[in-house]
Amino acid sequence: MLAAFLLENYGVSVRSFGTAIIVAIVMSLLNAFIKPILVFFTLPITILTLGLFLLVINAFIIYFASGLVGGFYVEGLWSAFLFSLVYSLCMSLFEYLLGFKS
Repeated sequence: MLAAFLLENYGVSVRSFGTAIIVAIVMSLLNAFIKPILVFFTLPITILTLGLFLLVINAFIIYFASGLVGGFYVEGLWSAFLFSLVYSLCMSLFEYLLGFKS
């Protein structure tokens, strides 16, 4: 919800808090089942980019989730990439503040 709020002017919108919860569930499922397959097939490019290609994979997951969930809109892949970047930074900040270790 925070990332969507920050990127509201960049083509990302979430209709309500309930929609944000559904988006979180859908993205969790996509990250659990689809992302490992994508990471496996793109492992060479991920290694060459020192892991930065994972942001592109996250962007595809976010863009796919926007197609699955009504009320969650991502304008294009660049908006999804920005969302991915902001989402990753927010998650890193929350993990640091709450003391979680990955």
